[in-house]
Parts: sequence; C-alpha cells; structure tokens
Amino acid sequence: MSVAGNVASRINRMKRGIPFSITGFYSLGSNTSVQKAISRLAKEGVVERVSKGFYVRPKPLPSIPSIKTTASADQVAKVWAKEHSYKLVSQGQEAAYRLGLQTQAPMKTVYWSNGPSREFRIGNQVVEVRHISDQKLRWAKGPEGVLLRGLLVTPPEFVDLAGLKKAARRLSLTPSETKAVAKKLKGLPSLAAWQSKLQQLEQTF
Repeated sequence: MSVAGNVASRINRMKRGIPFSITGFYSLGSNTSVQKAISRLAKEGVVERVSKGFYVRPKPLPSIPSIKTTASADQVAKVWAKEHSYKLVSQGQEAAYRLGLQTQAPMKTVYWSNGPSREFRIGNQVVEVRHISDQKLRWAKGPEGVLLRGLLVTPPEFVDLAGLKKAARRLSLTPSETKAVAKKLKGLPSLAAWQSKLQQLEQTF
C-alpha cells in the first residue's frame, strides 16, 4: 500500500474529535510524503488542522449532524505536552481557586509546564502554556502538588488554619494524609512564609 493509503487507513481507525500529531505518522514514509498525504486529506475534509502539526477527524454534532466539531484547545495542549513528555499542570491561581484559598476564578485556562511557553487557539478558545521552574511542578499528579501551587500564589496572611483544613478536605485527604502533606510542604524553601501555618496544620492531627 502507498504512503497515502497507509496514512488514510490509520486515520480512518482513529476516534473522531481526538487531536493527534502528524509526527506519529512519520514511520509510514518520508516526512514529505506523509505531510502531502495529510494535507490532501485536510483539503478533502477528512481531517482538520487545529494547530501547527496537529489534526483531528471532525465529529458531527448528534443533534445537528451537518455541523461538525473539532478538538478543544485544551485537548490539543495536552496532546502536545504528552508528545514531548512535558509536564503540564494547572497554574497556581487555578489550584488556589479550586481549594478555596482564593475567591476569584482565573479568566482563562493557563497551564504551567517545563516545556516552552506557547498558546493554543481554536475558535474562541485560548489555552496558554507558561514555562515555569521544575520546583513549582513537583508532585504533578498528587494532592500535595495542587496544594503547593495554590500556596505559591496566595499570601499566607490571607488564609487561616480553618482555610487550610478546608483545602485539605477539597483534596479528599484523610487526617493522616493531611498531616503527611503538611510535613512534606513545610520543608520547602519556596513555602518558607507558610512554614508556621503548615506546622499548625500538621500538629492538628
């Protein structure tokens, strides 16, 4: 089968509405031949380019089949990060809002990453990725990471012990888990201003 045929065959097996990177197809032939094949499929409406190097099979709306949707800017940002093995976490302001440490929700979606800063735009959707130090990306998937990023952007004088306990509850932490997280975070130089309150939290349980 030709390169174009192999590219089309693989794309036809992919789920609609899920973005993918063109680099995943380069094993099927030369970069140029793969790019030409996907460009042809884009002109035919089989796929749609949603960002530089990223495409998606359009997905018909169930209620109005004639209208097709593509991927969200958020999806593309996550696929981009996964492709390059970059860490990607919600920014500190988002974490602080989710934990009740701050009352104002962020105006737009922003991720912190160890990858380069860039912006993803699809229609009216905008997702910004900001390069940040690895220290602020620690425990990317863990509750201590979410609390770390929330505390980094919140002045300690704005939050009392009750506020910290509420944040722990929103993370669904048990008393013993809360104690362990507080102990872990209070030793970080970046949270020196929070040390006394984290110690209080630790000693509560």
